[in-house]
Amino acid sequence: MSSGRRDGLPGMTVTAAPLDLTFTAPIEKDGAFATFVTVPGSAEVLGTRKAVKVEGVVDGHEFAATLMPSGAGPHWLPLRAAICTAIGKGSAGEEVTVHLRRRLS
Repeated sequence: MSSGRRDGLPGMTVTAAPLDLTFTAPIEKDGAFATFVTVPGSAEVLGTRKAVKVEGVVDGHEFAATLMPSGAGPHWLPLRAAICTAIGKGSAGEEVTVHLRRRLS
């Protein structure tokens, strides 16, 4: 199934696809998002530095979000307040384990 969205490359349409990226990172509080984690190596894994919609699990709780480009290479994964409440974490420096399962765009 195609999203119909282009990724900036002529003739290349991005489709929903499985994704298997697991990492542990500290929660950060700075910049455009109140609470987020940096996704290491994301630009290389995703093949883009643009925003990418994903589904996954953070500390055992499912989420859907848009990975936002940081401008410096890796993407940021915003953590909504509901997820922070569900996992009992939200302070800068607390570590979370994230598994990105599916790319939606």
